[in-house]
Amino acid sequence: AALDGFQIDVQLNIMSFLSPQDLCHLGSTSCYWRAAVQDPLLWRYFLLRDLPFWTSVDWKSLPDVEIFNKAFSEVSDSALYDYMAVYKKSCPQSRRSLKSSRPRYGAVTSFLQSLITQAEPRFAMFGPGLEELDDSLVQKMMTCPEILLVAGLPQRQIHGIGSGVSFQFNNNQKFNILTLYSTTSVERRRARAEQAVAVNKMFYQENSIVGNQRAVHYSVIAQVKKVCEVVDGFIYVANAEAHKKHDRQEELARILAMIDPALGPPNRPLLVLSCISHIGVKRIPCVYMAHQLQLNLLRQPWMVQDTVAATLAGLLNGIEWLLEEANCKNAQ
Repeated sequence: AALDGFQIDVQLNIMSFLSPQDLCHLGSTSCYWRAAVQDPLLWRYFLLRDLPFWTSVDWKSLPDVEIFNKAFSEVSDSALYDYMAVYKKSCPQSRRSLKSSRPRYGAVTSFLQSLITQAEPRFAMFGPGLEELDDSLVQKMMTCPEILLVAGLPQRQIHGIGSGVSFQFNNNQKFNILTLYSTTSVERRRARAEQAVAVNKMFYQENSIVGNQRAVHYSVIAQVKKVCEVVDGFIYVANAEAHKKHDRQEELARILAMIDPALGPPNRPLLVLSCISHIGVKRIPCVYMAHQLQLNLLRQPWMVQDTVAATLAGLLNGIEWLLEEANCKNAQ
């Protein structure tokens, strides 16, 4: 009642100090406040303020880049974006609560699946974050059983590419990761010592002319092609360290080469681990990473998950999403 006596601009200023959750609670107190808390300027402020701190975003929740670029006066149809709806759709907490509110058939499904012998889902892991960071994500995954348990080290490789390692998620489901490096370990160490960029041997480049511009297109080499044909999904480890230079257009071209529908089912999920070496390194927010990589152009399910190589923070959240998507695909 004390807020009712203030002018609307003062009310908006006060509400800007509330959390979105508190704002929704305020809106439940009266018809006036239900309308007041939906002010688009207020929710645009919340969106731009909180978005850099979100730790994940997916193909269903990525905010349209136009929302950030357009001023209010430029929005089509003389109407403002429903920033409140955009915030609720994109916020990781809202996505988690929506997920937990769905009917819980998971226990029954897991029991039924346990009665059937199934092959471990296999994922191809690749990307510059595997090779450019000061801390090794793969080495940490192999040596942290309290976070991710190594369930097996197969004695074979698929056509000599990568190392297939079986892991166990939450002491339950097993899955296999085939790690694909762009060069040999010797070449990677030399490139790091010389601060040079090693030649990526997983792809070969094909150029074409589109209009008056040259378009860069990549294809995978024969050995990598064999891997892409048998996996159930992909893990792309992106270098999210803000102080380093990144060619995201070239990264997108290589992602497209790996997930080429000609190499397998077009709906295989893609998990992007937006990775930094250790806590304290300034990172590129996951929403910005999704836009830089132009993941909105992809047609299969994807998610970007903030990850820290030194602690594996965020990794299990990404793996959980990937396994759920792969299981849904296999159940179809």
